[in-house]
Amino acid sequence: MSLSWNARRIWIGLCFCGLFTLAACQRSETLPPGAGSKSAAAVSGPQVPAKPVRDASDDFFDRGVIPTLKIELKEGQAQKLREDARRYAKCKLIETTAKGETTYKEVAIKLKGAAGSFRELDDRPAFTLNMDKHEKDQTFHALEKFHLNNSVQDESYLCEWLCSDLCRDAKVPATRVTHARVWLNDRDLGLYVLKEGFDTPFLKRQFGDAQGNFYDGGFVQDIDAELEKDSGKGPDDRSDLRALQTACQEPDPAKRWPAVDKQLDVDAFLTFMAVELMTCHWDGYTWNKNNYRIYFSPPHKKAQFLPHGMDQMFGDPGFPILEYPEQIVANAVLHNPEWRRAYRERVAKLLPLFEPKRLHDRLDTVLARLQPEVKKLGEDFANAHADRVRELKERIAAREPNLREQLQNGDPSPLEFESGMPVELADWFPAQETEDTKVEEVELDGRKLYSIQVGDSGQGIGSWRRRVLLAKGRYRLEAKLRTEGVEPRMDEQGTGAGIRISGGQRDNKLTGDTDWQTLSYDFEVLEEVRDITFVVELRATHGRAYIEPVARVFRVEAQK
Repeated sequence: MSLSWNARRIWIGLCFCGLFTLAACQRSETLPPGAGSKSAAAVSGPQVPAKPVRDASDDFFDRGVIPTLKIELKEGQAQKLREDARRYAKCKLIETTAKGETTYKEVAIKLKGAAGSFRELDDRPAFTLNMDKHEKDQTFHALEKFHLNNSVQDESYLCEWLCSDLCRDAKVPATRVTHARVWLNDRDLGLYVLKEGFDTPFLKRQFGDAQGNFYDGGFVQDIDAELEKDSGKGPDDRSDLRALQTACQEPDPAKRWPAVDKQLDVDAFLTFMAVELMTCHWDGYTWNKNNYRIYFSPPHKKAQFLPHGMDQMFGDPGFPILEYPEQIVANAVLHNPEWRRAYRERVAKLLPLFEPKRLHDRLDTVLARLQPEVKKLGEDFANAHADRVRELKERIAAREPNLREQLQNGDPSPLEFESGMPVELADWFPAQETEDTKVEEVELDGRKLYSIQVGDSGQGIGSWRRRVLLAKGRYRLEAKLRTEGVEPRMDEQGTGAGIRISGGQRDNKLTGDTDWQTLSYDFEVLEEVRDITFVVELRATHGRAYIEPVARVFRVEAQK
């Protein structure tokens, strides 16, 4: 991975840590099956019901009617949302279209959004509406749950719509999207993105069965976190998630691949990853362990990943598609040579969906519906919206040729070593696990150094990290450190100041006051190629560590 992208990824994470279906003829545009392999990753896409039963939601999304939705919230219920935005209050919902007015009583409502998109009730909030929580069998166009997104991170109001549409064209289960004009009592909140919820009808539509365990990925959490179980009749102890994690982290590759294949719908995951990365979904699972759901679909109960939060898309036309992501499942799958070949084939098969004219035409279709509502919001809003749409189209036009170029250039190459000579590694990036730990660059005695200092909490865990790609073999990492007043914190990864690789444990350590010392850490890469994250860290209750900003890695012994 190039450092320049690494730095941008972390900066974005700090800043934001944050498509309905067209006519039947367009929906029938599907991908030809890709080249197969002997494993489960035979490039055919996730299994979904061939002919789902149509209901009122199909008519609602297919027609693309933009309703006016008025949320009537009494002051007592409004105060509940001010005090606890994530807890449901009660409201009345009034829907107005050209056909007339429909009132829904006793609707459950709460605020939604993460660091980048959340707004308080008295601002311009995003909402989740649960139709049948208080009123049994009440639905909104056959939806038990839906969202009203304020689109503060997408002023085109089109990314979620377009990428949801792209997902379904690629056979990735995704919630449907349209738009609405929203009022809160007598306050006009403007244009919103209306998105289908992950409810029981959605699961039945996509998988034919809604009894499997369904998990919310939460905010920047991987599968090793205590993910919230939203529904399902499977075990409540998260044993299905733990089994998937254990399989992905099995040290022996020969045991890892069949174990992963048993727990994960690998074929569906290949398409999920491809679509996320091709649409530049930097805040999705594959790149940021965020904005995703997992469903253990009966009868095989293999995990399937679903996309979410697709409001910041196509942001970087050069967004990488062939790097090795850090996330547990994506990392495991893309290190299997056979699955990686299948992934590249999948990207190639998906390329026609990203043809710029095709996507521009789809945007123009929804824009024709949006324009009357956009104009009602005033000339300034309309002009700004037109500018954002133009920028989105420009990024889309630049993305497809870049995807072809990345495929042509091939996979990233592992680090090259001259006989007996180390490779110097500069440009490390900071990471902290405890909030008040200072991880910073400093100048000391005229030299630029990396520093990690324990904060007032006395719970200091911080590190400097560097990712590299290594071929099979034995290696040694060396780094120079010195410490001031370090009181070690007992930890299974290691204690005091030291060096290791991510996922590894270390015996090396510096504590107390020390002069500059060179620490070393030996390790072995068992696979043909593996991305490794080097870690220079401090785990302490008091003190500070200084680190030379250039470390060295040696290839000790070539694998026979």
